[in-house]
Amino acid sequence: MKLGTLKEGGRDGTLIVANRELTRGVRATDIAPTLQKAIEDWASVSPKLAALSARLADDKAPGAFELDPAALAAPLPRAFQWADGSAYVVHVELVRKARGVEMPPSFWTDPLMYQGGSDSFTGSTDDIELEDEAWGIDFEGEIGVIVDDVPMGTSAAAARRHIKLVTILNDVSLRNVIVGELAKGFGFFHGKPATAFAPVAVTPDELGDAWDGAKLNLPLISTLNGKEFGHPNAATDLTFDFGQLIAHAARSRHLEAGTVIGSGTVANRDASVGCSCIAERRVRETIDAGKPSTPFMKFGDHIRIEMFDRAGRSIFGAIDQKVVRYTPPA
Repeated sequence: MKLGTLKEGGRDGTLIVANRELTRGVRATDIAPTLQKAIEDWASVSPKLAALSARLADDKAPGAFELDPAALAAPLPRAFQWADGSAYVVHVELVRKARGVEMPPSFWTDPLMYQGGSDSFTGSTDDIELEDEAWGIDFEGEIGVIVDDVPMGTSAAAARRHIKLVTILNDVSLRNVIVGELAKGFGFFHGKPATAFAPVAVTPDELGDAWDGAKLNLPLISTLNGKEFGHPNAATDLTFDFGQLIAHAARSRHLEAGTVIGSGTVANRDASVGCSCIAERRVRETIDAGKPSTPFMKFGDHIRIEMFDRAGRSIFGAIDQKVVRYTPPA
């Protein structure tokens, strides 16, 4: 089934079930008011949501309506925790190679992960509002999962059972800000503004044999200003799967239901498939030509990120955003 959140009913929105084609939806408030509440009581709630999904598919769901992506918030408009990994170590390797910096061997065995801001995610068609183009505006196409309660110390194998929903996301990055922040030795903050999510999150069964329990074997397509930027496969060159990422996040803490875990930028070693972020393309240009030639995003630029199943259907709907100038309040 496919679940989304309408921009109504408060900050956490209203839970809906969407059909497979993402053309129609139905409110699920008589089952759970929000997706967060559903995840917290998943064992009892999910069968009821699945039954509603079946009724919607058969055109037997009272109150069904035409689905408008602009009316949807992120599936979880806010979450108790957002932890983003860097599961495609080839991406990190390329960045360090361009800087002439050797990569520690531990990067291949111990995942990188940062804790991002989760108090306000943005919807799939919401503008990317930023104050200054000079910040080095970049998109990052990623896979994300939403888990139920994960006990501290959970193994990678056991962590797979806690994955309840899968989605895609745009982890917006401000590259020129990040450089200064990392130089302080204390991690990201201003360099990572609000993350955007696809219109819906889906249960793993929706992915068929493209999902093996911890990774998604399909291309993630990024289109910048109407031109394809990349289509790397999300299973190729994946160093750490979601079981490993979740176990890493839960090493010293319990993960509360509704925690979102990100894969990091989807990246393949094969340059012909393109990239899921501008920074990686610039790195490849630096390695090949001595300097980057692709600029970061400007006001007015559009980024679209989408994944299709093997029948050509959009699985999560598209992230389709425009970069616009933000004016702070007086």
